[in-house]
Amino acid sequence: MERRPLGRTGLQVSVLGFGAGHVGSPDLAEADAAALLHGVLDSGINLVDTAPGYGLSEERIGRHLHGRRSEFVLSTKCGYGVPGVEDWTPECITRGVDQALQRLRTDVLDVVHFHSCPVDVLQRPGLIDALVRAVEAGKVRAAAYSGDNAALEYALGTGAFTVVQTSVNLFDQRAIDRGVAWAREKGVGVIAKRPLGNAPWRFNERPGAHDIGEYWHRMRTLALDSHGLDWGELALRFAAHVPGVSTCIVGTGRMDNLRRNLRALEQGPLPTDFVDTIRDAFRRNDAGWDGMI
Repeated sequence: MERRPLGRTGLQVSVLGFGAGHVGSPDLAEADAAALLHGVLDSGINLVDTAPGYGLSEERIGRHLHGRRSEFVLSTKCGYGVPGVEDWTPECITRGVDQALQRLRTDVLDVVHFHSCPVDVLQRPGLIDALVRAVEAGKVRAAAYSGDNAALEYALGTGAFTVVQTSVNLFDQRAIDRGVAWAREKGVGVIAKRPLGNAPWRFNERPGAHDIGEYWHRMRTLALDSHGLDWGELALRFAAHVPGVSTCIVGTGRMDNLRRNLRALEQGPLPTDFVDTIRDAFRRNDAGWDGMI
């Protein structure tokens, strides 16, 4: 599988990354979680993205993949969930990193993101410094921020983060001309999240969940011609080849979904004129859409 530089971090990541949220579900049997995680690495995917909020995910990655630690880039998140410590404080960041090291059974975390916090949280005294100190101490290789819109742009403006994770998909292209382009200029690695846009093509009527419902509405408004492609393939090929994107992460609990995503990306980028049509359709409609997903 194609690998790309993750900005200036020195890390190389597969064009398809694995979002390990499903791995944390108690509904997924332990043996199945182990098989899935090993299947991810065996397929050539080398970016595994998790978070302390993803149930059993960190523990299972540590349990099943610690013997293959040199084979993958490990990305997790911080800012919350430390017992007895207030969320989004310097102490929470410091202790959260230490706890993640223990759960993931590793000596170093390749990428640690602030997990989708707003600008006013990023501005708290000492918060960013706590993550920078973890990098300086050798516990973390790359300080990162995960989020969208104004918060993403503020994070990039601090100069403290060498990786960002943000939404990039057919129905959410706002970051492409702003955050992603700016990150590219700065040599900041970009992990595209939600590259499938929550797969709104699954639904005949608008779903009740706000995020899926908004993407469903945008899909109907854009009225794109898929040119005969499966929507999942179209979405992945679009997101993965946005200039500046290092990798796009997709979560699944099933190997057949993983293999389908891999086959889609083997087809390479979409034709340039098709991409231009998709971008033009979004720009024409963007001003009237809800800014928060």
